[in-house]
Amino acid sequence: MANQVTRTYVASIRNHQQVRDDLDSLGFAASKLWNVARWTCDRIWHETGTIPDHGVLKAYLKSHERYADLNAQSSQAILEELAEAFESWYAHRKNGNEDANSPGYRKHGDDHPRSTITFKEDGFKHDPDHNRIRLSKGANLKESWSDFVLCEYAVDTDVAVQNVQQVRAVWTGDKWELHIVCRVETGDPDPPGDRAAGIDLGICNFAAVAVGDEALLYPGGTLKEDDYYFQKERAKCDDSDSRQARRLDRKRRGRRDHFLHAVSADMVAECAARNVGTIAVGDLSGIREGTDWSDHGNLDLHGWAFDRFIEMLEYKAAECGISVERVDERGTSKSCASCGTTDDSQRVERGLYVCEACGMVANADVNGAENIRQKVLPSLACDGGDRDNGWMAQPAVRLFDKSTGRVAPQEQANREP
Repeated sequence: MANQVTRTYVASIRNHQQVRDDLDSLGFAASKLWNVARWTCDRIWHETGTIPDHGVLKAYLKSHERYADLNAQSSQAILEELAEAFESWYAHRKNGNEDANSPGYRKHGDDHPRSTITFKEDGFKHDPDHNRIRLSKGANLKESWSDFVLCEYAVDTDVAVQNVQQVRAVWTGDKWELHIVCRVETGDPDPPGDRAAGIDLGICNFAAVAVGDEALLYPGGTLKEDDYYFQKERAKCDDSDSRQARRLDRKRRGRRDHFLHAVSADMVAECAARNVGTIAVGDLSGIREGTDWSDHGNLDLHGWAFDRFIEMLEYKAAECGISVERVDERGTSKSCASCGTTDDSQRVERGLYVCEACGMVANADVNGAENIRQKVLPSLACDGGDRDNGWMAQPAVRLFDKSTGRVAPQEQANREP
């Protein structure tokens, strides 16, 4: 049975000059609808003390004139995005981030910026034979029933645009481009082997991977450096919803996504090279709820894109025939992976784990990863025997190299050009 994954291809628009005005109109319309919905949320908030979800917004604004500026599904996507932004803001505040700002208006003086327009199934028609996509306008922007935006696109030569699920028109700051979301069949490859790997996700070290006789460590320093830089640059913006602030946010998201893609791809490749057929990763759903990690810890967790990372890991692993299992990681940071002794005091400073019962010394994150690995190996008993675990104290470090945009062994990533 073939596996199916989702791919997003970035396409340039070859007839940009011909379609730019129409796309500008749609982008401005998307901003206007956002602003109407934002004002509506504010009014409902003051009257009821609650923020409406996307279902309420859709029902409330369906008859508004701005709703008909776009295809119905495109308008719905705008309202869904706003509702999600409010949910994210509320979660930040709930977890102690008093500096989090609620979603703002998309407006600069009297000017509306160009917002991204999402075209779902009813909003586009794909012509793969001629590399063209027809995008629907809303009723208010049509001059006739047959009025639409016909974009001629170009993608990389090795990309086949098929089974298109969704199209997004994105303004980059000086031009429009298309983000084409496709469903791709990857076949059903055999697993590289029958070994298992465990992955422990963290903050200082983004991830630790244990394979049973070897460990890999992926530091998260690059993400922290980027977060610090962009927070500092954003603080210089006079308006938190200014064009410059949004540009910084886009750049920050792009760099983070690239980091997550690079690390997940390297992780899968390293596991495949070690004949791993199953990857166990700690299930972190709900980690933000019910626990106070201190102000600094809560901020780190909200910037921690582990859900997005695991999704990338799952589809990349599937392409190699590797299955990914999410397992309960409760207690994995406190228990000794060698003998099973649990003691809160065994994790000491500087990421070191020392077991007083059996004398094991290990990197704390690697110890957690090995415990996670053992959860998919029920026959592996922690008997306190002579099993060699020296590898747990000396993981191989793999760093994200900013100069190449790829992950490499520490000695290569640090090497001067």
